[in-house]
Parts: sequence; structure tokens; C-alpha cells
Amino acid sequence: MARFLFIHQNFPGQFRHLAPALAAAGHEVVALGMRSNVEKLPGVRYFMHQARVPAGGAEQPAQLRDLLSKVLRGESASAALARLKEQGFVPDTVFVHPGWGESLFVRDVFPHARILVYAEYYYSAEGGDSFFDPEFSKPPTLAELQRLRLRNTHLMHALSDADAALSPTQFQRNRHPAWCREKISVIHDGIDTERFRPDAGASVSLAAAGVALRPGDEVVTFVSRQLEPYRGYHIFMRALPELLRLRPNARVVIVGGDGVSYGAAAPAGKTWKAIFRDEVAPELDMRRVHFVGKLPHELLTQLMQVSAVYTYLTYPFVLSWSLLEAMSAGCLVVGSRTAPLEEVIEHGRNGLLTDFFDPQALAHTVADALERRGSLGALREAARQTMVERYDLHRHCLPAQMRFMLA
Repeated sequence: MARFLFIHQNFPGQFRHLAPALAAAGHEVVALGMRSNVEKLPGVRYFMHQARVPAGGAEQPAQLRDLLSKVLRGESASAALARLKEQGFVPDTVFVHPGWGESLFVRDVFPHARILVYAEYYYSAEGGDSFFDPEFSKPPTLAELQRLRLRNTHLMHALSDADAALSPTQFQRNRHPAWCREKISVIHDGIDTERFRPDAGASVSLAAAGVALRPGDEVVTFVSRQLEPYRGYHIFMRALPELLRLRPNARVVIVGGDGVSYGAAAPAGKTWKAIFRDEVAPELDMRRVHFVGKLPHELLTQLMQVSAVYTYLTYPFVLSWSLLEAMSAGCLVVGSRTAPLEEVIEHGRNGLLTDFFDPQALAHTVADALERRGSLGALREAARQTMVERYDLHRHCLPAQMRFMLA
């Protein structure tokens, strides 16, 4: 029996399936995070730490405030690890998500442990999300480039200390510097393809509109944790006037919150949702556009199952689980031709791709997909087959993660 320690500020995060699988195999599994209301996972002992709030306030340069918050999280995590060590728990393997600084001092507490890093994303000025969208970013200044470089400081410490690392996609692995890529295995978190599968009997009721949606209806879905530019919400909204003109029977269901997960907040206390809704609202029949907020996962799955077209747009950034769940559910995906999607979707074989910055192309591609939806079953089937063959949780991803942990 081995001892495993998972560290993630938002545990379980990407370790939801792996941690209990190791416990079920007879290993001792402990987790450290910053949440108080954590779902109890079978066989996993969870401990919480709480970082102190940085002092100094706004007079500090922004890049130093960010780095200081990472250092304080690293200090808090290491103090909690030291207490575990005093209680007799010394892990053989530590698997840590370094994104918020918790990894900084792990090696100092457990110098002989095998340290694994979840290498989710590495920032640079080219090829990724930074400065991708000219509507929200001008050519970077020297100060902005300096801030971006410093954003990787804690990540570089983690990668330097790591014995091995894991990225969920090839795109994310390749964001990292060449010197550490040989450490990084590519294994996706995994999709439960039995849970996310087509269902011809699915239905979704939109109570406020008095409408029931079923497979075969012209339902266009857009899903994002938050309705914001990083996930192309502005492009999607600008495509709607033309799309609804072309398809007078289509209904659009928009899922997502009013906040920000990535990038800058909307100006002047507004929300991105309201800004881009209001920009096109005079051109829309809002009786056919339904904002439903955030949905429970079960209801979101049913919405995927009734969707004629599932749209997914993103900057070159971390790929959402929801896209892969939609493909597993047999959705016809129309997505942006950006690197994360091109790794998963081959245009015309298991989905359709359009230029991220072209709302008219998006509108016409979705309209054409609705027009031909009866003859595009092969794309739906291929989307699901891609998930079953490459991303299935129980057949492929979880066994590969277990091998990674036990190597």
C-alpha cells in the first residue's frame, strides 16, 4: 500500500475520479484544499487550509500582488503539510495543481516524495489566450509582457521540482517550455460516456416561455460557465440576428452565469452578458432567445440531448469539459477554429469549425447545419465515437492516470 497526497485549492477538481480510485485500490489517500464544503469522496481524508490575505493593498504593483498571493498560499499549504507530517502522514507521492501557488514549498516539507504536477496552462504572449482578441487587447506594452512573464513564476518552480507532470491535452502540454515538456504526459481527465450519451426520449421544458424542447427541434445551444469573451459569447451574440433571420423556427438556449471566470471584468460595473445582449437585442426576436443561467448537470445533459446544434467558441485556452460531454451525448458541434478544438474536432468528420472572429460565418454554418440536420447523423455518431475511443473515463483515461500515479 502506498500513500498519496492530492493538493488542489478547489479539491477535488481534476482529481475527482482518480483520488477515490486509488483509495479503492487499497492505498491511503489524503487531500488538501481551501474549500470547506467539499463533497466526501470514498476513502479520501480531506484537510483544509486557509491562506492569509495579502497586506499592502493597491499601492503594490499588480504583478507583485499576484505573486504575493501565490507565496502566501504556498506558505499556508506547507504549514498544513507540516502538521500532517507531525501527525505521522508522509506521502510516497504528491499530486498537486500548482495554479494558485500551493506547490511552492511542497518539496521543502516532503523532500523524498515523488512530486507530480497537473500542468494545466502556461502563459506566453503568443499562441494562447493573452492578446488573442484585438477587441479587448492592443499590442502588449513592455510592462504587460513583464506581468505575463511573472505569472509563470510559481509554475516554473513547480515544474522544476516535479518528477513528472500531466496535461489533459496536447495543446496544453505544448504551451509549456521545451525544457520541461519531456516530463509531461498527456492524459485527459476523462468523460463518462455512459452518463453522457444520446437519448431520443429526452425533453427540456422552458417554463417561462411555455415551451418544451425535444430531439428534432431546431434547438441551438450555447454553454459557458460565465458568459464572457474568453468563450466567444460576444461572437455568438453577434451571429444571432443573421441566424434567426435564416432559421425562423430556431430557438436559442444560452447557459451561463453573469460573472467572469477568465480575463477582465466588464467595464463600469456592467456584465458582459448584458453588454452583448443589449448590443444586438433590437435586431432579435427575444421570444426565441432564452437565457437560462447556470443549470444543474442533469438538466444540462438533457439540453445537450435535445440540441440540434451545440455551439462552442473559445480563445486558445483550456478546453471545457462541457464540449466533450456534448460530443459524448451525440451533439452536432459548431465550434471555433482555434487550437484546442482542432485537437478534438476534424472539420466535416466529427463536427464543424468556423473562424472565431467571424459571426456571419458562424450564423451561416449553424443555419446550414439546421437545414441539413437530418443528413448529418454521421457527424454526431463520429463525435460520440471520438469520445468513446479517446476520452472515455473508465476505458482509457482513468486507467492511464492510475498507471501514471503508480509508475
